[in-house]
Amino acid sequence: MGYKMLQIKLPTLYQDEDIRKAIRKQVGELDFSFEIEKKSLDARKKNDIHWQVSLVVSSNKLKGGDPIVSEPLPIPFKKRTEKVIVIGSGPAGFFSAHVLQLAGFQVTIIERGSEVEQRTKAIHLLESTGAFSTQNNYAFGEGGAGTFSDGKLTSRSKHISDERRFILSEYVKAGAPEEILYMAHPHVGTDNLKLVVANLRRQFMENGGQFLFNTQLEKISVKGHQVDKIGCNTGELEADHIVLATGHSAYDTYRMLINNGVQFGTKNFAIGHRIEHPQKLINLAQWGKESLPGVKAAEYRLATRTKSDLPVYTFCMCPGGQVVPAAAFEQKSVVNGMSHYHRNGPYSNAGCVVGVHPDDLLGHKGSALEILDWMDQLEERYYRFNNGYVIPTTRAVDYMKKKESKEAGRSSYLLGMQLAPLFNMIPSFVSNALAEGLADFSRKLAGFETGLLMGLESKTSSPIQVAREKDGLCTGFTNLYFVGEGSGYAGGIISSAADGVKCALALSNK
Repeated sequence: MGYKMLQIKLPTLYQDEDIRKAIRKQVGELDFSFEIEKKSLDARKKNDIHWQVSLVVSSNKLKGGDPIVSEPLPIPFKKRTEKVIVIGSGPAGFFSAHVLQLAGFQVTIIERGSEVEQRTKAIHLLESTGAFSTQNNYAFGEGGAGTFSDGKLTSRSKHISDERRFILSEYVKAGAPEEILYMAHPHVGTDNLKLVVANLRRQFMENGGQFLFNTQLEKISVKGHQVDKIGCNTGELEADHIVLATGHSAYDTYRMLINNGVQFGTKNFAIGHRIEHPQKLINLAQWGKESLPGVKAAEYRLATRTKSDLPVYTFCMCPGGQVVPAAAFEQKSVVNGMSHYHRNGPYSNAGCVVGVHPDDLLGHKGSALEILDWMDQLEERYYRFNNGYVIPTTRAVDYMKKKESKEAGRSSYLLGMQLAPLFNMIPSFVSNALAEGLADFSRKLAGFETGLLMGLESKTSSPIQVAREKDGLCTGFTNLYFVGEGSGYAGGIISSAADGVKCALALSNK
């Protein structure tokens, strides 16, 4: 059997036979099979938008070449008696638990929220009535914040190729589209993710794992440098190792850990607003046409630096998506974005944020607890704007001029908007930088200035970071680990899951 790697160009709406014709053109009339290695959209020229596809072609009539063989993730299984409690069921928590289980540990996952089915009902109730659940919302519940998002599976983290391949293959086994294995910008969508996380849970439990829902970590008992037990709302639990994967919104957990000697420092993060446009406007700007057969919806990623050297960028762009109320706690207001697999909604949205350091917001060198308090107060201010989840809004063109808008227009946000001087509801140096960034983005993407800026985007990442060792072990502890976005060392589904995998592998190899 011979193998050959080919690069082919395909129209956006292609059939399987188009691939075979392109292969025959390069290798001749052979009896062959093929596998897609990578697929990306080339939209650099609006009159020639196409798929660029890397293929591995195999045939008995081809000479030479070696098959592409991916080594399995090296999980060292052995019979063990050690017990591990993983706190949080998001990507970092689940995949650390999954790998630890495959390595032979007895693993229990505790989750402050409910199963994804119950969580879905609570979110529907929030968006239809404004009734907020502290257990089940866009931040907390099975699967973590990523379950109700666009489900992007890209990552700019380096040195995680083995972990990434493992994570994606596990998602596919659990029902995710197979294309995520080769798409340059893969995504799953909330509709698929809800099914995937439920299937992963069932597999974990069938393999002997324990899943405790509606179980919230409230305290840790420390003896010397070791956590000997944890206290939850349901009682006490003991384990040989504790893995924290609480996500970046669990401020109550952060405070408890700090008060029990876990060390945290502050770090750069970002705040701003959501910006929303009609999806057809984005399609037109990126493709030169309002729709493109064979492609779901156009995306964008914009970034600039202001004259004061602050980074301004778009974050978590959701094509064909919806702006959602994403607060983690009562009487706070935060927005985020989500979309389904087909990305066929009439609007697009993205975080439009400014990179800042907590010291700049506090006005002095501050502690982890101080920036958590400051962020709480900011989110409460947005809630008090309307004493609920109606969000303030300003058109981008007016935000740049620091003037109030006369009309808002329509939006995907279900709980209502109200015109307000949004630029006055965030520190002035942030709104000034954002206005400068918006002007630059409007030069780069036609019509960007017509977008609607909405609410508070404050959950791009954590403003604090735990002190930990390379393997995720919290500094000063012998059995307490912290992984994922909540640790301050990861961001997004893939990098968070990979952080959990790396920690589990390190623990398994001790």
